[in-house]
Amino acid sequence: MSLNDPISNALNNINNAENVAKKICTLNHSKLVENILTVLKNENYIGNYKVIDKAPHKKVVVYLDGRINKCKAIKPRFAVKHDEYEKFEKSFLISRDVGIFIVSTTSGLMTHKNAKQKGLGGRLIAYVY
Repeated sequence: MSLNDPISNALNNINNAENVAKKICTLNHSKLVENILTVLKNENYIGNYKVIDKAPHKKVVVYLDGRINKCKAIKPRFAVKHDEYEKFEKSFLISRDVGIFIVSTTSGLMTHKNAKQKGLGGRLIAYVY
């Protein structure tokens, strides 16, 4: 079965597992999903993750800590300049300085806070709080 949006599918699986208080969640592997999980781990939203390379396809096992209230993919992937993050914070996040955007920049995936500090714009991929 092919998936239309692996990012949205992965984040919905994480969100559903958090809602039912599971400690482990299994996702389909892609490099972008792995980079998103790295950002979530660095921001302490998830505990850890492990890539399992078995014969048919790779899987990612995510160890959850119960720190995610909501995580969703942003569609369409809005282009944002380095000084426009606040406009999108009002639309997607529940309050100022609560939660993060995951932004695809020319320097790779990072949070919107890091992108602000570096003066980078990019495309909004997802939000988490």
